[in-house]
Amino acid sequence: MGGAFVAAALLARLGGRIGLPTIPLFILAGILLGPNTPGFVLVADPHDLEMLSALGLVLLLFYLGLEFHMDDLKQGGRRMALAGGTYLLLNVGAGLAFGFLTGWGTREALVLAGVLGISSSAIVTKILVDLGRVGSPETKPILGIIVVEDVFLAVYLAILQPLLSGTNGPGDAALKAAKALAFLLLLAAAARYGTKIIGRLFDTRDNELLVISFLGAAVLVAGVSEWFGVADAIGAFMVGLMLGSTTSAKRIMTLVHPLRDAFGAIFFFAFGLSIDPGDLPSVAGPVAIAVALTIVMNVLAGLATAKMYDFGRGPAGRVATTLLARGEFALILATMAASAGLNPRLSPFIAGYVLVLAVLGPLAAGRSDWLARVRPGEPQPELVGAGK
Repeated sequence: MGGAFVAAALLARLGGRIGLPTIPLFILAGILLGPNTPGFVLVADPHDLEMLSALGLVLLLFYLGLEFHMDDLKQGGRRMALAGGTYLLLNVGAGLAFGFLTGWGTREALVLAGVLGISSSAIVTKILVDLGRVGSPETKPILGIIVVEDVFLAVYLAILQPLLSGTNGPGDAALKAAKALAFLLLLAAAARYGTKIIGRLFDTRDNELLVISFLGAAVLVAGVSEWFGVADAIGAFMVGLMLGSTTSAKRIMTLVHPLRDAFGAIFFFAFGLSIDPGDLPSVAGPVAIAVALTIVMNVLAGLATAKMYDFGRGPAGRVATTLLARGEFALILATMAASAGLNPRLSPFIAGYVLVLAVLGPLAAGRSDWLARVRPGEPQPELVGAGK
């Protein structure tokens, strides 16, 4: 585990010098030091890091839940919901069509719909901060689209989990889906109406007790969620959602941040361990098609969002390129697909797709002024310095 941390950190620092995001570098570290690559093998069996990887996934979604608030949907209004819905319709729809065209299977197509349809919140946030665009006019709709994606993801995973785990006919599938949705609704009701009670339970000035309390709650609910057929990551997300509205929310975010980063790195590293580089050439064609399709759909979504908000060409390009990266959510789906024993080509495909877009997304966002030139109309003053 120590070697995994050090290897991921060294590679990420080297990549940071040329402006690359950390997620693909953590995955690359796992690929290079795993059992499927010639040379030094740091971890011979990916299952050795399975529990730590699961904890990383739980903490990633728990933190995301802390950042999300029920009021976010109301504050964004109709335009935010419309922009997010348009983005999902274009990208998830294209992903589903692509999945069926691959001929890998129906369940595989459903996984690919989510993989191609959901942006990486971690990379999107990092892009906005690194490029100094937090106060830009297009940032609010970008974050609004991310919020809508998060809500969609929670529901989608709740429905997808029982379908991937296998069922004995339509009746069994419906029963499992109903069981999962009922538990999800119970957690949502607790997040909506139980904030005061939950806040009292976690109200302590002792940081040690607070860490033990929220970590225990997140992991416990994640485990119970799996028993009800809801993905463990979504259970952790709902716990974060509950705690995000309490008086302890800011302290919890501060305390969980280093835990999220550390064990999140192990999650991405462990995913890399499971990838055989020899399998990547066999999916190079589908990866190239999927990347091209995602770029086209993001351009269309960026133009549609710009029209809804009366933006010029510069913000349209920045919306399209900022939301281009794919990351943690795609890998969550890859992990679920592998556990369900789906087509073995899914894992190398998702790894290649994420690696390409996780690198291409930030690079394109930093040079988003190129997209502005393809939209007809008079040059906009906002284009000056848009790529900086």
